[in-house]
Amino acid sequence: MSRPVPNPGILDIAPYTPGKSPVAEPGRKVFKLSANETPFGPSPHAIAAYKSAADHLEDYPEGTSRVLREAIGRAYGLDPDRIICGAGSDEILNLLAHTYLGPDDEAISTTHGFLVYPIATLANGARNVVAEEKDLTCNVDAILAKVSPKTKIVWLANPNNPTGTYIPFDEVKRLRAGLPGHVVLVLDAAYADYVSRNDYEIGIELVATTDNTVMTHTFSKIHGLAALRIGWMFGPANIVDAVNRIRGPFNVSVPAQLAAVAAIQDSAHVEKSRTHTEAWRNKLTEELTKIGLTVTPSVCNFVLMHFPTTKGKTAAEADAFLTKRGLVLRALGNYNLPHALRMTIGTDEANELVIEGLREFMAQP
Repeated sequence: MSRPVPNPGILDIAPYTPGKSPVAEPGRKVFKLSANETPFGPSPHAIAAYKSAADHLEDYPEGTSRVLREAIGRAYGLDPDRIICGAGSDEILNLLAHTYLGPDDEAISTTHGFLVYPIATLANGARNVVAEEKDLTCNVDAILAKVSPKTKIVWLANPNNPTGTYIPFDEVKRLRAGLPGHVVLVLDAAYADYVSRNDYEIGIELVATTDNTVMTHTFSKIHGLAALRIGWMFGPANIVDAVNRIRGPFNVSVPAQLAAVAAIQDSAHVEKSRTHTEAWRNKLTEELTKIGLTVTPSVCNFVLMHFPTTKGKTAAEADAFLTKRGLVLRALGNYNLPHALRMTIGTDEANELVIEGLREFMAQP
């Protein structure tokens, strides 16, 4: 008997696995540190704006997210007509893939790049080409070496999840200069708000000066609106026009738009989160290193720690040990990092408990 057959590439996709939320031992408080969520939640102004939409849920959203695009434009000094909003930046990444990839095309991502990249690539029948990283960091020369006449997109998370590493803006510009003009360079800046390095740039300059570069961003991280699924893209007029032709007309809800507008205007809330993150990022790196773990230098709101392969000291055993104590970290086997755990920077209490727990774990005979 015949049955429907999925398009080429669909069955090659490994489904995305989100951070787990298991139950700890009885009496233990659970701290979810597996999904890079902010410990501060959203701005109170964003919550109020979200609630204010409840009286008009019968109305469709304005079809282009105009109010939100204008707010983003004011915040970043951008032309709102060159901004697209989506249901999380994930939707925008998939829209870009759908617009520019098809069978026999190729897209390049890095060894430990965000898992949505190969999913979006394969879903459109294209081939996912992996460029090797160096020290868990994007290697521009490795990417350029993988470029072929079939290459249509290069995906670059800068900074990168789950490694927490980044490349300086000069390297991003070198990458753009080395790519053919028909290749779209996608700069995924989901974690840009946490970076405090002088040689980093979110990507606006490149987008503003080229016809083949886009930058995506999200309200899920420092703004604490992950549940509402809101992301955005800044791009050249030709790419914005093409993507808008397949974008759903009501893809961002009114409550989400209003909350995002309020969130982007609350600079004090953002700064509180940024300051907390930087202080704890430094402290966690120092304390975990003292315990005997290797920590990849991070510029994000998480740290990546590497464990020995010795029985009794492995990442899997550490994960189980911490989970029983209500400390939920992210195992990274699906990112080809089986000996590492990623920890979201949480509250003071959660961070101290992780340090204490790992100190106890590593001290076991």
